[in-house]
Amino acid sequence: MKRIEIIQNVLEANETVASRNQQLLDKHRVFAINIMSAPGAGKTSLILQTLTRLKGNLNTAIIEGDVASIVDAEKVQSKATAVVQINTGNMPESCSLIAAMIESALKDLPLDDIDLLLIENVGNLICPSEFTLGEHRRVVISSLPEGDDKPTKYPLIFVDADVVIINKMDLFPHVDFDITAFHRSVKGLNPKANVFEVSCKTGEGMEKWYSWVLEQVKTNATRL
Repeated sequence: MKRIEIIQNVLEANETVASRNQQLLDKHRVFAINIMSAPGAGKTSLILQTLTRLKGNLNTAIIEGDVASIVDAEKVQSKATAVVQINTGNMPESCSLIAAMIESALKDLPLDDIDLLLIENVGNLICPSEFTLGEHRRVVISSLPEGDDKPTKYPLIFVDADVVIINKMDLFPHVDFDITAFHRSVKGLNPKANVFEVSCKTGEGMEKWYSWVLEQVKTNATRL
């Protein structure tokens, strides 16, 4: 029983900070998206393409979460309005970003100059689903080489997603991936989720993603 109480207390404390983060973002009219996936699914590639395509339409900042290194932050730095790197390797919660980390990172961002905040979470299909960060929307990326069974094996991260992106569609002729079964699994877990089939390499399907992002930012601004 004590173990369950401890976990509940940790999650409740995280929710309090997450709520505070979202209030701060709303105050500055910044729309935040939490991008989650397994390592190598294409989070950084999606962010790079989004930065390039939406440049001139939105001022976008990035929070990069990794266990170690600044490799991804260096990749996006020249295209983003601002970038903050969070390395979780020496932190108590190393397999996911948590709200307190985001709260600290927000202090280093010029929030008045930002329209969109993209948060690249640590590569993991379990831990990130447990911790809200103050984001307005959640996106999960699953790539073809990972297989079509990810929603079945890791359901929680798909249940809470606003968007599920199937990346690396350019590899479709070369991998064994039942795309119908994948769609069916996602919709069975989360009927309201938008599912986009894309290739960050070729640009296939990416316009639907860009349009969704722009619409979400516009709707959020109207709400505020």
